[in-house]
Amino acid sequence: MRKIFLLGFVVTVLILGTEANGYLEFNITELDHIEELEYGVSKSISSLNPLMVGLTLITGASAKGAVCLDGTLPGYHLHRGHGSGANSWLIQLEGGGWCDNIRNCVYRKKSRRGSSNYMEKQIQFTGILSDKAQENPDFFNWNRVKLRYCDGGSFSGDSQNKAAGLQFRGERIWRAAMDDLKAKGMQNAKQALLSGCSAGGLAVILRCDEFSNLFSRTTKVKCLSDAGLFLDTPDVSGGHTIRNLYNGVVQLQGVRNNLPHMCTDHLNPTSCFFPQNLISEMKTPLFIVNAAYDIWQVQSSLAPPSADPSGYWHECRLNHGRCTPAQILFLQGFRDQMLRAVSRFLNARKNGLFINSCFAHCQTERQDTWFADDSPVINKKAVATAVGDWYFDRAEVKLIDCPYPCDRSCHNLVFR
Repeated sequence: MRKIFLLGFVVTVLILGTEANGYLEFNITELDHIEELEYGVSKSISSLNPLMVGLTLITGASAKGAVCLDGTLPGYHLHRGHGSGANSWLIQLEGGGWCDNIRNCVYRKKSRRGSSNYMEKQIQFTGILSDKAQENPDFFNWNRVKLRYCDGGSFSGDSQNKAAGLQFRGERIWRAAMDDLKAKGMQNAKQALLSGCSAGGLAVILRCDEFSNLFSRTTKVKCLSDAGLFLDTPDVSGGHTIRNLYNGVVQLQGVRNNLPHMCTDHLNPTSCFFPQNLISEMKTPLFIVNAAYDIWQVQSSLAPPSADPSGYWHECRLNHGRCTPAQILFLQGFRDQMLRAVSRFLNARKNGLFINSCFAHCQTERQDTWFADDSPVINKKAVATAVGDWYFDRAEVKLIDCPYPCDRSCHNLVFR
């Protein structure tokens, strides 16, 4: 057992037995932003000498109205490719939840999720962003970019609230960033991959076909969504926590006009913010990485405190080992819904899938879950290997794990 003091809380990493059935335990009582936690975890258990990459502000963005919630410039971190990867580009869209009302967005604009004034000047590139072949065998020498997330609407809004001093310009930030990167060589890319985690994973699904249209027909373009398969499903009280959240984002941030028209032609805008209504109609090849028991969705969509006033789900939502048989049965039903949501998507040969039966969230950015000696696997294949095999057409990859608790390779997240 080793304890790492980080960001004001203790991270305890436990590896049980020789099979590396691991879980990460945190001494916090509530988790409002799991992406913040994932950020801390990736820093604490990354490679010994992680690459640090500086922040580049998009200086021409302001003239295009492409600004963060507080009006500051958006930015990204770019590490140049070399050798065989010099003309290949990987764009990673940062995650970090959403803000669905004025109060939440005003709070958010005073953080790195809403203002470049608070963004780190340097960040670690680990997992799919690593520059080391032993950590990232297929993409280590590509041009790798982390686009920072400061709009709170999955790079999809375009409106403002002058009274509150809020700019909802996610879609403009997306376009300004792509223009800036094209001018820096991305327009000549031979290969390109758009990826993202959580809210960034949702943004990948929303922007994927647009991304493909940036390149010539000879460029190999695919997309990767990690932990972005947010399901339109009732919470434990029968309410619609995540639908209400998404409806607030769509309405407040003016998202409607920036949603895929192939969806809004027959469904309402809020429904078209849910990946399950988009993935089967996308033209560009897409790979989905998702935990079947996505811990963000368990805590914030399925069993949030607001849907559980009696506290019946409190222990289960923090630690799956404390769930009752009835609660596990409910979570198995959630897994079943996830598998139904991807059934049509799987019919297309161009698409790929890695759904493991873990209590996790975001597995491509963390080194321990992307590619390491004890990484999570399905059929002995790690996430990095699965994504690489799919991208480079080495194999058709559609991997679905057996139900919990069969997978002993998971790096589950546990909170206390």
